[in-house]
Amino acid sequence: MTERVVRPTSRLLVLDEDDRLLLMRTKAPDTSGSSRWITPGGGVDPGEDHPQAAVRELLEETGQVVTDVGPVVRVDDFEVPWDDADHTHGHAEFFVVRLPHFEVVDSGWTDDERVDILESRWWSLDELESTAEPVEPTDLTSLLRDVLSRG
Repeated sequence: MTERVVRPTSRLLVLDEDDRLLLMRTKAPDTSGSSRWITPGGGVDPGEDHPQAAVRELLEETGQVVTDVGPVVRVDDFEVPWDDADHTHGHAEFFVVRLPHFEVVDSGWTDDERVDILESRWWSLDELESTAEPVEPTDLTSLLRDVLSRG
């Protein structure tokens, strides 16, 4: 039996002034070579809490500086389906950040991010609802709709 290894992560729903959501297409940790669109964010480092990790990850992955990511808008605990991942389960806390539209800056990317992040793009709710491309979490459209309805 495989040991249960949980990776805590902070994820960011980054919205611009037109309510478009920033997503990054990344390689899945899987020998299939598949990719999927995910929100910016990543692992919580030792000594960090989830909000601190979200602030750091936003800077690292996009070049954007914020000091506050607000309250948690969602928590996901899940099994990791990827066969090449270094963990078996995930715990993700999601935050919403509204920023003026920007282009992603990759100067803070780690070596792993330079390999794993294939592209980034801004998505409208309509585009997200109509895409056949894989996104995570799988109910991201519902989450975005809920966040947008709150204003």
